[in-house]
Amino acid sequence: MADFIMNHYYEIAAIILFGIGFMTLLLHSNLIKKVVGLNIMDTAIYLFLASRGFIEGREAPLLIGTSVSESGVYINPIPAGLVLTGIVVSVSVTAFSLALIQRLYKKYHTLNLDEILLLAKKEAKK
Repeated sequence: MADFIMNHYYEIAAIILFGIGFMTLLLHSNLIKKVVGLNIMDTAIYLFLASRGFIEGREAPLLIGTSVSESGVYINPIPAGLVLTGIVVSVSVTAFSLALIQRLYKKYHTLNLDEILLLAKKEAKK
């Protein structure tokens, strides 16, 4: 068991972070805390992809000179590309979410999702 933990501590940390983010998303009604929980979940996924994409003893896929080595000595670059793309999407989603939260706060004067839903229902009935 100890060997498994020592060999997979990045994956275990990613699972724990994902759980923390998921519970933050579920248990808090504050919209800012929900965005923070979503960002923690994103970070956990990036950590997991980066940890699974690295293979001990292999090199980065850089072409040095004109010689091409076997493909078995290189690390797969796709997980790194996915992580970079995910980070860009995550920043965009976070910025858009915070802009929407700011507009909701200006309209309803609260960040509590339950209160916003009640106020929106009352407003729809009028």
